[in-house]
Amino acid sequence: MTIASTVDYLRMVWPAELADVTFEVAPGPVGVMEGVGVERYAVDARSRRITFYRLPIQRLSRLHRNDEFHQRMVIESCVFRGVAELLGKDPWDLAPDRFRRY
Repeated sequence: MTIASTVDYLRMVWPAELADVTFEVAPGPVGVMEGVGVERYAVDARSRRITFYRLPIQRLSRLHRNDEFHQRMVIESCVFRGVAELLGKDPWDLAPDRFRRY
């Protein structure tokens, strides 16, 4: 649900850029990347697809506080970083007004 709502938000902010992008959720990546570890998401620019890996996001994220709010923030962070990578932008540039009050 968190991935879907974050994607919906970003599609409203970047409708033309994300119109043909496919978002999916998979249990986990096929393997471990040397020097990187276990990926939380994968971006395929050629096919315009971003895949989020549920188990690494849920189980390998180090939260200083393990509550619903912080879990949601980690998931949203992965979505923002994946979309930013696909669009060639900084994650903070995707929705600057959303965080202006902080």
